[in-house]
Amino acid sequence: MFINAAYLHGSTLAMVDISKPIVVTSCGNYRVKTRSEVITHRPKGRKDYQLLYIASGKAHFFIDGNEKIVTAGNIIVYVPDEPQEYIYYKEDKTDVYWVHFTGNNVDKILDDYKIRIENNIQYVGTSPDYQWLFSQIIQELQLCRPRYEELISLLLKNIFILISRSMESNRKFSDAIEKEITFAMHYFKKSYNTEININEYAESRGFSVCWFIRCFKQITGSTPLQYILNLRIANAQSLLESTDYSITEVASAVGYDNSLYFSRLFHKQVGMSPKEYRRKRGVSDR
Repeated sequence: MFINAAYLHGSTLAMVDISKPIVVTSCGNYRVKTRSEVITHRPKGRKDYQLLYIASGKAHFFIDGNEKIVTAGNIIVYVPDEPQEYIYYKEDKTDVYWVHFTGNNVDKILDDYKIRIENNIQYVGTSPDYQWLFSQIIQELQLCRPRYEELISLLLKNIFILISRSMESNRKFSDAIEKEITFAMHYFKKSYNTEININEYAESRGFSVCWFIRCFKQITGSTPLQYILNLRIANAQSLLESTDYSITEVASAVGYDNSLYFSRLFHKQVGMSPKEYRRKRGVSDR
């Protein structure tokens, strides 16, 4: 099982801080690969809020005694003292991000961004921007650079903005258009490490390029090119964490023949070089 998590001031205890409107206290990512199941059972809940995002696979949540199978692209929100029970199974290949937060104005902030705290499962899409933002929060909590507490609150609000946009876009587009964008997302996920020409792709599906890019951005929150870039960087991060590939090999695996160009892009997106990123994760380089 892959775990990458970080905690405010290194404390794993649930924290209540009403000094600010919203305070991020922890964030993490679980990828279930080896353990048969991962069970969370908190009959009395926690004292803070929690938002979980299913990036891929699925998870089993038990709400009011009923099992709900939650698939990729959904979020789940728990409020303070709400019972929590959920299971990740190995065969479901669950990849989930979570964040805990507190503050003196959380309910209003969630309401402003159209994030439900009742009937608390919402489909918000599978944009890699969510994964990138969660990863940035984890990184900031781990590095503790100047003003990181302020930055992680802003990053969480960026996640809320993506969710809000998703809620708006769900009302603007027909099922046929959403299916086309979903098809494009699946194609990009499968082919992200190859050369993809957005103009040629749009024309092959019978769309004008401008229309396709506009619809894709409104539904996913990012342009097709940014979506592909985020996929490449996210997969590069995974390879840097889990393999001993050289930087050149990682670059090639995610679609870049020029490792220097890849390193510049990686630094711009992640805030550090691939070599620095690997060292922070405790993986030897070669």
